[in-house]
Amino acid sequence: MPISIPLEDSFSDIIGKAQRGHSLSDEALSAKSGATVSEIENLKAGTLDEVALGKVASALGLGANALLALAQGRYTAAPVNDIEGLAHFNSVFDDMTVNSFLVWDPSTKEAAIFDTGADSQPMLDFAASHGLKVKQIFITHIHTDHIFDLDRLIEKTGAHAWVCEKEPLPNAESFSPGRAFQIGKLSVETRLTSGHAAGGVTFFIQGLSKPVAIVGDSMFAGSMGGGMVSYADALHNNREQILTLPDATIVCSGHGPLTTVGEQKHANPFFTA
Repeated sequence: MPISIPLEDSFSDIIGKAQRGHSLSDEALSAKSGATVSEIENLKAGTLDEVALGKVASALGLGANALLALAQGRYTAAPVNDIEGLAHFNSVFDDMTVNSFLVWDPSTKEAAIFDTGADSQPMLDFAASHGLKVKQIFITHIHTDHIFDLDRLIEKTGAHAWVCEKEPLPNAESFSPGRAFQIGKLSVETRLTSGHAAGGVTFFIQGLSKPVAIVGDSMFAGSMGGGMVSYADALHNNREQILTLPDATIVCSGHGPLTTVGEQKHANPFFTA
């Protein structure tokens, strides 16, 4: 059964991320949107005012209808059915949870791990119980919650770890985005989705019953990781490198529930303006 995880961000989180991305103070956002500073403060505190939300969404380039649906609880990520060759794990890291993923070729049992989470033991146990041979570890970006258990994974599996050249790690081999990999008979395409992280990479996997994109914190169901490095790059790369994938592609994010490309095209406020 799919893991049930709440959405990573609330509507107020999304407004805050977009406001920071545009480098707007409350006063500047008020002047641009026509909403008062008090109304903006209330929105960011989680108090819904539909009129003010519409004004602020327009000023920030957010999709007002998608943002309102999220604020009213009308948007929840549609369940994504299990597919053979993909397993989802979720572990607690500080005050949040973080996702990691195990992907394997059902015919050869060759497997790869994508990000480590805070505790990789459940992945190791799953691989052992299903007779999987973990040969590679792929890192979406090097924020601590995604690489916390990397050393133990390498020690336990002997797998070769890979990381984007823009974020080198001493215990992983760097690669240039665009490089292709194989997991048994599965193909893995690498796409640079920097913006949240300098070396953020999306791994697009084909050969299972549905295509899979493991995106790290580049995109969440109903949100995205935000532009910690570059907000403009985050928006551009997500549009060009993730939302151009087939609608049926399963989007495996670093936090929150699984979703699909098709769903995010109409449900993610960052991309529906």
